[in-house]
Amino acid sequence: MNMAGELLIAVLVLFGALFCGLSAFGLVRLPDVYLRSHAATKSATLGVLCVLAGAFLYMMFYVEVVSFKLLTAIVFVFITSPVAGHLNGRAAYRSGVKLWENSIQDDMKPVLEREMHSGNQK
Repeated sequence: MNMAGELLIAVLVLFGALFCGLSAFGLVRLPDVYLRSHAATKSATLGVLCVLAGAFLYMMFYVEVVSFKLLTAIVFVFITSPVAGHLNGRAAYRSGVKLWENSIQDDMKPVLEREMHSGNQK
């Protein structure tokens, strides 16, 4: 288990670091707030989860401690990061931030128009 465990942990941490780097690259290069939010929530969440999973496995196999703090952090990131990204995108849209000029589809426009006409502004 020694070599296989080390290899699994190394792959998880490396994979996580690569996804976090990809997320940072997306935050800099993507054209609008919605695409940047997508890069931040999808790839950064996966990257952080992989790094935390690698740390959890390291603690479990080599320190022989089951870290409930790491498990709690994994669950917390898994639940809150996508929700926060969704809410940031929704808040940006409702405050009038324009979509990228090459965007093909706007699914929120008919919903907001329907809400405005019915008087259910939230």
